[in-house]
Amino acid sequence: MCLRFPKRSQAVIFSIWLFVGLAHSRDLRVCADPDNLPFSNTKQQGFENRIAEVVARDLHAHLIYQWHLLTTSPYYRSAFVFVTRRDHLLQVASLDDPALRHLKIGVEVLQEDYTPPGTALARRGLQNQIVGFDRTGEKGDSIIRAVANRRVDAAIVWGPLAGYFAQKFGNSLQLNLLSPELDPPGLPFTFSISMGVRKGNTALRDELEAVLRRRGSEIRGVLHRYGVPQLELAQTSGGEN
Repeated sequence: MCLRFPKRSQAVIFSIWLFVGLAHSRDLRVCADPDNLPFSNTKQQGFENRIAEVVARDLHAHLIYQWHLLTTSPYYRSAFVFVTRRDHLLQVASLDDPALRHLKIGVEVLQEDYTPPGTALARRGLQNQIVGFDRTGEKGDSIIRAVANRRVDAAIVWGPLAGYFAQKFGNSLQLNLLSPELDPPGLPFTFSISMGVRKGNTALRDELEAVLRRRGSEIRGVLHRYGVPQLELAQTSGGEN
């Protein structure tokens, strides 16, 4: 997420991508990932680039990208999880569990690309067990609903999404953290989440660091209420991305 205090406001805005300020010269500054198609890239080929162009054109503003950010220390860490039905009595957590060869496994795809768990399953010769769910064209809870409705036997989903949507089904679903955390040769399933600010704005970064320390328990409580699986945070300091 990207943050900035506009000059005449004390609001902090959170978004997947967001405008970080309109200066008096009508510059529209946008935080964006430099290499994350179909969302955005430095060649401005992504759909978020296109949307930013639409907005800038309507505002008669000059579009400026902030490709690199300063980041705070992570404020939560989560992982991909296996989602199964409790009445199925499956205790699957490992990608190397032999039981996977006999299951229909839901994974999220983006156009024709697998998310990391799908890639790991295919590498193990389990591509025929995969049932793909394209999040660009389906509701966010479709993969979780497929487990609950027995369309698939299990699903591998990013923990915050799985935890939130699984709550809607009461106690009928269970979540097990995916292992290993890092699949050779270097495919991660666990991620730490930070806040990002404009490069060079160390004052705001440090101010946010202090807030995260003061409000850590409150933030963890919010994550818990939303069903987000939380892993222990490593002791790190903010940096530049």
